[in-house]
Amino acid sequence: MTGSERQTSVAGAAGGPEAPSIASADLAMLTQGGPPYDTDRVWTLPNLLSFLRLAGAPVVLWLIIGPQADGLAVLVLALGGFTDWLDGYLARAWHQTSRIGQMLDPIADRLYILAVLLGLALRGIIPWWLVALVVGRDVVIAFLVPILKTRGFSSLPVHFLGKAATFSLLYAFPLVLLGSGEQGWLQLAWVLGWAFAIWGTALYWYAGGLYVAQTIQLLRTMPPVHQRIRRGVTG
Repeated sequence: MTGSERQTSVAGAAGGPEAPSIASADLAMLTQGGPPYDTDRVWTLPNLLSFLRLAGAPVVLWLIIGPQADGLAVLVLALGGFTDWLDGYLARAWHQTSRIGQMLDPIADRLYILAVLLGLALRGIIPWWLVALVVGRDVVIAFLVPILKTRGFSSLPVHFLGKAATFSLLYAFPLVLLGSGEQGWLQLAWVLGWAFAIWGTALYWYAGGLYVAQTIQLLRTMPPVHQRIRRGVTG
């Protein structure tokens, strides 16, 4: 993953010592409009690499369900992972981090996961309930966006568990795809893939629960945007 996914501490909040909360630095950053960006330009090399990575997701799906070129599909996934690292490295090294770049990275990750999930399900390699389980978590997070906007921002800082869950899923399903072949030596990939899939899905939902808890904390501790604006005008 790139620098777009930052860690945030999980500390005690109003709900008790075990309740997850946003660190004060992260909360201040979000209230002020998000992290600093080096540029507002869209057409930078890091962003072009991100767009290229996005274009690879439908190619992966076609390779899996069309010619069933599993090895080539995994190669495209590996190239996508490399460009993910490269665009983040170049954005930091060349001071070209941008809002659009930090939005594209998690979108690309989820598109790759969705592409492989759909391909595997359509070929009968994984059950459809697993697709629903992974996609359902993203639907829950999507419903948080309009709630967060009432407090002035559209997303929460990505914490370590969310990062680890996405990492696990990005590796899980390509390994399952490779392990679905008839060669006996690929059974190790099958076992490792399902191990990553089980742990990744569990972590994915656990991280989603933390985001929900953090959103509830924000609703309790921050007034709506219109109230803050009114106070600023009248104060």
